[in-house]
Amino acid sequence: MYIELQNINKTFGDYQASKDVSFGIEKGKLIGLLGPSGSGKTTILRMLAGLECQDSGDIYINGTCVNNLPSSQRGIGFVFQSYALFPYLNVHDNIAYGLKIQKKDKAYIDKRVQELLELVGLPGLEKRYPDQLSGGQKQRIALARALAPEPELLLLDEPFAAIDAKVRQELRTWLRETIDKIGITSIFVTHDQDEAIEVADEIIITNEGRVEQVGNPVDIYLHPKTPFVAQFIGKSSIISDYDRLKGFDSIGKDTKAIIRPEFVEIKGVDKKKHDATIYEDAVVEQSIFRGNYFEVLLDIDDIKIRAHSPLVNGPLKSGDLVQVLINQLYIFDDTTTTTLINKGLDDSSLYYI
Repeated sequence: MYIELQNINKTFGDYQASKDVSFGIEKGKLIGLLGPSGSGKTTILRMLAGLECQDSGDIYINGTCVNNLPSSQRGIGFVFQSYALFPYLNVHDNIAYGLKIQKKDKAYIDKRVQELLELVGLPGLEKRYPDQLSGGQKQRIALARALAPEPELLLLDEPFAAIDAKVRQELRTWLRETIDKIGITSIFVTHDQDEAIEVADEIIITNEGRVEQVGNPVDIYLHPKTPFVAQFIGKSSIISDYDRLKGFDSIGKDTKAIIRPEFVEIKGVDKKKHDATIYEDAVVEQSIFRGNYFEVLLDIDDIKIRAHSPLVNGPLKSGDLVQVLINQLYIFDDTTTTTLINKGLDDSSLYYI
């Protein structure tokens, strides 16, 4: 592994930000550190960068233990959430800052700055100052500055948090393409699961200072290993009396079920009646148009679930009667998560949106 964290612990006063954190990252991967606020994501990033020191455990970069190396000797580029551009320096000098510290000659610096401006898609802006840039432009310049000294590892702390939604979507694609071009190992912190799923090669999910699961986005989404991951990823409905649903039996005391919208198939109001052994009668309580589907709140005999209704079903409104097939559930207790398939189906009948 190119990056390894082994049994890392970190405490701030009475608060333990990292609890026996261990994981490895392959060279060249773009990794998303995903979790709710206060889950320990940024602490991990700052310990990797040498901006915080762990209380115990070891950090390895390219086979070298960096526990005692200062930040300046770890070969790391860091992009802060707030950009942290120097307001009194123009774009050229912001990007060149690290190179000047390295005492590179002027010709090299000028050439490197122009290369990076081309890379981030902002040629010709070298004389502008930060207050003359948009939020998206500032973030691109912050990335260029981090890349200028040619680091071996790039760290980004919620790089899109301060940017409006439309620009944030564009920058996700741009970041993925840029990292692919230069091939640098990169880790970015986010609390936005859509962002992590869209951009990252692998996701590390954190919660209360612990690593809950590590894997590629598809595997984590379809096969959550812990109750937290099953509830955190996706928009889910959580119910306790899931054995009242057709095709499902309780698998144990104190278990609950997670139903994701894509586990639910809705037949429109005007469709013919379907197999009553697996299809539920449901009442639409709420329907919200999301552009290419309707997000629907359904009532199945006082069990409330959320589902997606395709446009082909037509607009649904409160009080409409529909039929519903629930393909599968995630069943969880305090320690484990199990996938439960509707007994009326076989695996070939399952589908995912």
